[in-house]
Amino acid sequence: MRLLIKILGTIIVIAAGLALWGHLNARADPIVRRVTIALPDWPAAAQPVTVALFSDVHIGNSTMDADRLARIVAQVNALRPDLVLIAGDFASTHDSTGAPAGITALAAPLSGLHPRLGTIATLGNHDEWTGPGVVRRTLEKAGITVLDNQAVQRGPLVIGGAGDRSSRHHSVPALSRAMLPLHGARIVVTHSPDLVPMLPADMSLVLAGHSHCGQIVLPLIGPLAEVTYPRYRCGVVREGARTTIVTAGVGTSIIPLRFGAPPDLWLLTLGPAAITR
Repeated sequence: MRLLIKILGTIIVIAAGLALWGHLNARADPIVRRVTIALPDWPAAAQPVTVALFSDVHIGNSTMDADRLARIVAQVNALRPDLVLIAGDFASTHDSTGAPAGITALAAPLSGLHPRLGTIATLGNHDEWTGPGVVRRTLEKAGITVLDNQAVQRGPLVIGGAGDRSSRHHSVPALSRAMLPLHGARIVVTHSPDLVPMLPADMSLVLAGHSHCGQIVLPLIGPLAEVTYPRYRCGVVREGARTTIVTAGVGTSIIPLRFGAPPDLWLLTLGPAAITR
């Protein structure tokens, strides 16, 4: 009996230690990943543009509060990007009755973003499930442009904001129509990378989140769950002339732990073909 108690006690201590470690991993400052990408149709006289990308804030759970989000905003500002793109999932719940109280805490931290070309966001599946109107109004209050199968021009970039495919709010025809009259290098920001195979070839750069890069990825086993096509789980994916970048996001979903998939944000340098030489 004493041996059994010792074994159970050891298991409990190890489990508690792992939970604490995973929680600290989830609350760590995001890793900054950098990549330089040449885009076709880059305007001849335009200089390269730096873009900060992050996603999956999931405010309201134990790994994301207003203070941590403010620290992430300060981290983004320190990179001095020309443009900030946020690829959805600001909410953390599935219940619309709890959405307003948590989501309104986004406004103050995110209003601290001041890139010269502005901040643009799309909505994710959690946002659509809990209250897209509240999320949109909160982001707009923070000075953020929210795109839903719409497009805007920012400097040399034509930015299409696609609705989230995982919650069936995407419309590739509407997105294409919105981008068509604008002139510049075309990029798409969306929440779920499941949309990528549906996009026309002239949308050569897609920026997404949703997967959390697996969030809990164990040695030899891999991710405990997949929420997108495995090839779009994480990082830079090149398929012919198209590049897709999937960020791990800065928050967590369901389980407030991270193993093997730390939070991250990306700093992209976009420009003509000459920047890659």
